[in-house]
Amino acid sequence: MNMSRRFFRVTDVFFSFSFFICSFVLLLGCSSEPDTKVGQMANATVQVTDIIPGAENISEYLPLLQNKKVGMVVNQTSMIRNVHLVDTLLKFSIDIQRIFAPEHGFRGVADAGEHVEDGIDSKTGIAIKSLYGDSKKPTAEDLKDIEVMVFDIQDVGARFYTYISTLHYIMEACAENGIPVIVLDRPNPNGYFVDGPVLDPKFSSFVGMHPVPVVYGMTIGEYAQMINGEGWLKDGIKAELSVIQIRNYTHDKHYQLPIKPSPNLPNSKSILLYPSLCFFEGTIISVGRGTDQQFQCYGHPDFSIGSYAFKPEPNEGAKYPRYEGKQCFGANLSGITIGNIRDQKALNLSYLLGTYDFFKGKEEYFLENKFFDKLAGTDELRLQILDGKTEEEIRASWQKDLENFKLIRNHYLIYE
Repeated sequence: MNMSRRFFRVTDVFFSFSFFICSFVLLLGCSSEPDTKVGQMANATVQVTDIIPGAENISEYLPLLQNKKVGMVVNQTSMIRNVHLVDTLLKFSIDIQRIFAPEHGFRGVADAGEHVEDGIDSKTGIAIKSLYGDSKKPTAEDLKDIEVMVFDIQDVGARFYTYISTLHYIMEACAENGIPVIVLDRPNPNGYFVDGPVLDPKFSSFVGMHPVPVVYGMTIGEYAQMINGEGWLKDGIKAELSVIQIRNYTHDKHYQLPIKPSPNLPNSKSILLYPSLCFFEGTIISVGRGTDQQFQCYGHPDFSIGSYAFKPEPNEGAKYPRYEGKQCFGANLSGITIGNIRDQKALNLSYLLGTYDFFKGKEEYFLENKFFDKLAGTDELRLQILDGKTEEEIRASWQKDLENFKLIRNHYLIYE
């Protein structure tokens, strides 16, 4: 075992586990902080209240929708204060023809990866077309009554979060059918850094379609501009794109989402830890689905060290959680402060490397379906871990591609 990759025992009174935890927490000295629910103040020094998402700038896009037949790509995050965007536009007599629902559905309660059915919205009577069912791209038939498409979904800034893939297919389908696309931009809670391996096109999938790093540091509006500008749509076609900008936003500002973006990202800490912990979804390690600490803990039934334990049970967003009803042992990261996570401005690989080093059945660690490679966007990271590479060596292998990406990214940034 490479000594630089061992975990260290932690006995800090503020943590509920004596397992292993990352070196950066030890260096910074984690202080206890109450669990932060989305929309509640986490830290007065980083809370920003003057950010105004694009959807709230109604006067800028309402004229583009009047007297048009409108399609809406929306979910539970598509809110203007306490009113859903669909309800708001209906009050302005906008003719909404169809709602297009991404992963987790229109109301945002379906499990990750769960097939989402077409339907009718019970409140408005508007038809809902699933973009996470039999097809992920609207057909010409789906779009035949649409004259303009509105996209308003909260992203979290990680390549494997599938809303940017839905954005791609919406832009492509609209470009093919001559339909303008309006993106109502929203802040990226992980938009303050860029890190991770850049996707190799050979590993392109719905959890990673484009040659970007795991964390790309762009809002969804900026990302839409990059999809268009880099010619990533089929045959290099371009969508007629408008981005309704966020007011008072820079990438360094901390933005607390008022609504959880998906069932298993319940608060700000889970959202900030997600880019680092999601790699576990391609391994035998649980990230707390089926608990109230989703993406704030990790563990496995066969870990024998660690006082923190959790038992996954079915809940919203996890009907069949991994290791259901089994006691898992591992680490609870909910005591890490938001400030400590943000100060790193990097993915934390110590969770991944440490559990691999500790786990005895290394041949079983990565799932046979190679889902880990899809999440990483390459097989190189998995092979580096198998080869015993250190975190420093792994990071060094990313740097050239990251620098090249940042040069491309600069062309499409709207905000500082």
